[in-house]
Amino acid sequence: MTVAPGTLVLAGTPIGDIADAPPRLAEELAGADVVAAEDTRRLRRLTQALGVQPKGRVVSYFEGNEAARTPELVEALLGGARVLLVTDAGMPSVSDPGYRLVAAAVERDIKVTAVPGPSAVLTALALSGLPVDRFCFEGFLPRKAGERLSRLREVAGERRTLVYFEAPHRLDDTLAAMAEVFGAERRAAVCRELTKTYEEIKRGPVGELAEWAAEGVRGEITVVVEGAPEKIEELDADELVRRVRVREEAGERRKEAIAAVAVEAGVPKREVFDAVVAAKSAQKPL
Repeated sequence: MTVAPGTLVLAGTPIGDIADAPPRLAEELAGADVVAAEDTRRLRRLTQALGVQPKGRVVSYFEGNEAARTPELVEALLGGARVLLVTDAGMPSVSDPGYRLVAAAVERDIKVTAVPGPSAVLTALALSGLPVDRFCFEGFLPRKAGERLSRLREVAGERRTLVYFEAPHRLDDTLAAMAEVFGAERRAAVCRELTKTYEEIKRGPVGELAEWAAEGVRGEITVVVEGAPEKIEELDADELVRRVRVREEAGERRKEAIAAVAVEAGVPKREVFDAVVAAKSAQKPL
């Protein structure tokens, strides 16, 4: 007898205030055959707060064991189990474990559904005071300074509002890097401890926010940054080349200088690069 596959349920959990838990979350926690949790201790605190006792098997599912545990959960799903996936806060797979399991389930034609819940991304966007009609989520930036700058330069000309997660002890370095790449006057909002007792939304130019964060910040952090302006300055090719030269003389590598000038001028990096190449071909000093 062939057993019909079960269902994978992705459940959003509160990002702070436990009262924000969706009503269906308690039902799913009580009825699932398997509950896969990013942190089983935090799951225990959640179920106690909701007055729920899971009837199914509880297993850990976090970054360190995600690859090894996914096949086990897929087998349970193929055997007809209802598997509930929860992370510490917010929606599974959004900068949290989950994508690997969803992809594996989809590949095996297993039904995947969700219990919508609180989202730090959308909550921060709504509170930021910045445009929210178009946005892109960039997750966590790299920890190493050079890689972080490179990632920021990739989106320096992005017109949509940008959303990032960041650890509190790296926030000052991240905001300083944003000021360097995006310009110190680019508007931003640092959203701290959303929906929690000490919730704080700090808004202002990214350069000023970097100075504020240098004093030390605690808690869960979401950073919302204004998109790039449509056009900052109208610069001809000679001026673009001149600005690249000034930055190189100050010690910047040509690649970084070109990226920075592109941001200043509000033009694609290719336009600045082509101007530099043309100047070199014409033997104009760089």
